[in-house]
Amino acid sequence: MSGPEALAQSWRAARLPAAGVHLDSAACSRQSVAAIDAAAAHARHESEVGGYVAAQAAASVLDAGRAGVAALTGMSAADVVFTTGSGNALQLLLGVWPMERTVACLPGEYGPNLAGFAANGFSRRSLPVDSLGRVDPDAARTALADDPPAMVHLTAVASHRGVVQPVAAVAEICREIGVPLIVDAAQALAHIDCVADADAVYSSSRKWLAGPRGVGVLAVRPALADLLQTPEWAGSLSALQCLEFGEANIATRVAFSVAVGLHLAAGPDAVRQRLGELGRQVRTLLADVPGWRVVEPVDEPTAITTLAPTEGTDPAQVRARLIAEYGIVTTAAGIERAPLEMTTPVLRVSPHVDASIEDLEAFVTALRALT
Repeated sequence: MSGPEALAQSWRAARLPAAGVHLDSAACSRQSVAAIDAAAAHARHESEVGGYVAAQAAASVLDAGRAGVAALTGMSAADVVFTTGSGNALQLLLGVWPMERTVACLPGEYGPNLAGFAANGFSRRSLPVDSLGRVDPDAARTALADDPPAMVHLTAVASHRGVVQPVAAVAEICREIGVPLIVDAAQALAHIDCVADADAVYSSSRKWLAGPRGVGVLAVRPALADLLQTPEWAGSLSALQCLEFGEANIATRVAFSVAVGLHLAAGPDAVRQRLGELGRQVRTLLADVPGWRVVEPVDEPTAITTLAPTEGTDPAQVRARLIAEYGIVTTAAGIERAPLEMTTPVLRVSPHVDASIEDLEAFVTALRALT
């Protein structure tokens, strides 16, 4: 056994058996036994020696986690700090933003990100996009050069649509005009290639890296990190270090670090290829299901497939029935995911590398029955 099937088998073997069919990795993947055991072992160590002594003992594991994230984002381990998730990472960064509070972002920007911009006093403008919501680099270069914002924020893969943004092209444009690029990689890290010349990248643990909930990362290049506002109490701590300072659930950070290591061991390129192939398989199988429209192009290199209802079907009800009657987990995404772009809720399907063709066919059969 070799190639994609070997990867799928090793992924399954590293986890408890699934209770049904899990097609919801864009929301929360299934953790490995190794990650679960690492968190439990750290919790036990806290009980034995105290939380702060245990945290010191875990320093090398956490350093390895930072180094792994650095490898996946093209930065260095010293550029990476832990957060409690993607939303927390963005809030931390916005709170110490040192420049004018203007941001250019996608029309389909994630709703909570929009709320974060507003709460921190940022005025917003939209990047030019095509009919799929993908940035048009040429139009973006003109728009940004004519009226540069203080920040360009780009969600590499959206929460409501599995379309890959041209992060490298936008990074090149931002470098040309001298505007920092901040990348939301919550749906991108360990899913697509996230090595680009961005000034900051943030992400969550629980999605494609299959770590625990309640932990995330923020990576900031020194050129931007050195400008961030440092609190008066910082002492010898840098502004970036201050963002990680304070009480934290170290057990989840340990488990996340283990999950990053497992991803690197599996081979990021192999994982990306497998995920892209699964996305193509799902979209092909769903192409003629009545009552639904597949949003993404069939060959989009992601494992996310978005289904827009064409006959008034309620995705939330379909999701609930898929779980209750078939044991199949998906996502129903409401318009709050992208309130400036979405007009109707959608159903999202997102298998990880362990999904089989039988899993995908079972979903299609169930969807036809429910629709």
